Amino acid sequence: MTTWSVVNDDTQESGHRRCYFRYAVFTLAALLVMSLGFVLIPREPDAPAPPPFTEQARAAAFSDAVDLRAAGIDLAGTADGGLAAAESGEVSAEVSSAISRTVTLLTMQARALMLPGDPSGTGTSSAAVPLPSTPADLAAALHSSGAQRLSDAQTADGGMARLLAGAGTAQLLAAEELAAATGVPLAGAAAAARPPAKTSSHDPTPTAGCTATATSGNAGPGGTESGDAGSGGAGVDLASSLASALDAELELVYAYQAALTRLKPASVAPASDFLAQHEELRNEAGAMGAARCAALLPTPAGYALDQAFLSGPAAALGTMEAGALAVYGDVIALSDGPERAWALSALQSAARRTVHWGASAGPVPGVTVDESRLPELPGTAPTQGPGPTSSRQP
Repeated sequence: MTTWSVVNDDTQESGHRRCYFRYAVFTLAALLVMSLGFVLIPREPDAPAPPPFTEQARAAAFSDAVDLRAAGIDLAGTADGGLAAAESGEVSAEVSSAISRTVTLLTMQARALMLPGDPSGTGTSSAAVPLPSTPADLAAALHSSGAQRLSDAQTADGGMARLLAGAGTAQLLAAEELAAATGVPLAGAAAAARPPAKTSSHDPTPTAGCTATATSGNAGPGGTESGDAGSGGAGVDLASSLASALDAELELVYAYQAALTRLKPASVAPASDFLAQHEELRNEAGAMGAARCAALLPTPAGYALDQAFLSGPAAALGTMEAGALAVYGDVIALSDGPERAWALSALQSAARRTVHWGASAGPVPGVTVDESRLPELPGTAPTQGPGPTSSRQP
């Protein structure tokens, strides 16, 4: 009896051990299956980080240029603008010509803003807002786009800020031209046409804490450069750019003083206003340059005026104003804060003075655009241009 009890107890204990062993095997198998499942099922990918602000600003500028260009083409009646709409009586020849110039401008800007991999530039609107359907609507949309580009240029990086500033400035001017042709007032144009307000008040005396931050110009997309030879190449810093701006303003002040006695009576009043603007810009550029420890040379006693200036002072002033655009483009690319805001206003006023005297500010004022290096928009024929298109006149 005792022997049987011992054997029975051993049998029960052995059975319990076998049960525990089975449980352990099943548990390990379940863990193995679960671990394999976790490995085989990919985890949810992290959401991609949003692109930097500068890239967002560039992409928005490109999209707006493409959409507005498509609207202009539709209004003009042909891809080249032409006079089809005018001949059909839908718009006047003046309006059709302004639309044609707008399409050309937006084509160049879209190419300058385009990067490899950008969406098709055929003009499909990227927003829910319908494209402008009348010349007046196009002028308003163009003005809004220009204002946005200038706003983005205040905080975008270096060379892209310069490109956005030039594109926005040209769009404002084109919007005002188109609005004048349609006879429909453009909201906000009067405020934009006023001389730039002072955005900084630097002490013109150098201070012990002044610094000249060395920053080289940055290349923009598609054949646009943030600097020219002698103004925005490698090694140029903000201090030297402000010194260049001061030199340009000193020469322009002298030129306007000399031109006042040679201009036609109708041009004297605007020239006097422009002279006052240049005197203010000269003082501000000198103050900011001194605060940056710029090597400011003594004011020259005078400048040589060639026969072309003496015989045609208005055209010569336009050429000189156009030449100053790249100087302010340099300051925009190399600065930030109040100094950039000042340069943005100076660029706009310089472009307006350039156009007033009948000179060309270029498709992107303040930027030298090499047209041969720009990508072509999808669906358009290669542009047969004369070569580089520059805001700086010979």
